[in-house]
Amino acid sequence: MTTAAVESAPEASLAARAARGDVDAYELLVRHYHASCLRYAARMLRNDADAEDAVQDTFMRAFLAIARFDSRQPFRAWLFRILVNRCRTLGLQRTRRTRRFQQDETAIVNAAAPDSAPSDRENAIRQAVEELEPLLREAFLLKYVEGMEYTEMSAALGAGVSALKMRVKRACDALRPRLQEIYDD
Repeated sequence: MTTAAVESAPEASLAARAARGDVDAYELLVRHYHASCLRYAARMLRNDADAEDAVQDTFMRAFLAIARFDSRQPFRAWLFRILVNRCRTLGLQRTRRTRRFQQDETAIVNAAAPDSAPSDRENAIRQAVEELEPLLREAFLLKYVEGMEYTEMSAALGAGVSALKMRVKRACDALRPRLQEIYDD
């Protein structure tokens, strides 16, 4: 089966097969969601190594808990709820770790440096999103980068739809002046 098979076979069916021990079914789910999970984690954690750890841990935790997946809910929302929690935990751990090593500013800058050289505009946009407070950033990323609907975001984040709409609006309001500066240059 290919990654496209996830789209033809309902996620709930694949999750049910995985819960019965079908590793191939779970592998299809992993292949289908790995890129979006990694993209989200990298933007939330702002560190590729931490993002990889969060995603790997998310898929491991999801595999171990797949028997508790409620097939009436979207699998993506369930998976992202695990990922969001892992990102929050790793983000707190990294914040504590960063505080301990603040004297070594060079190491911190090198650890946060991107692997490829994006344009100045891309860096400025990424920086603007990174500067959003975490709750606004996670809602913004799920809505506009991952393309989730508010109901799915609600299931992933454990927040009400109206609260999430407000977070996305506040994120957009905070980004608007920064993006105008970036595009006026």
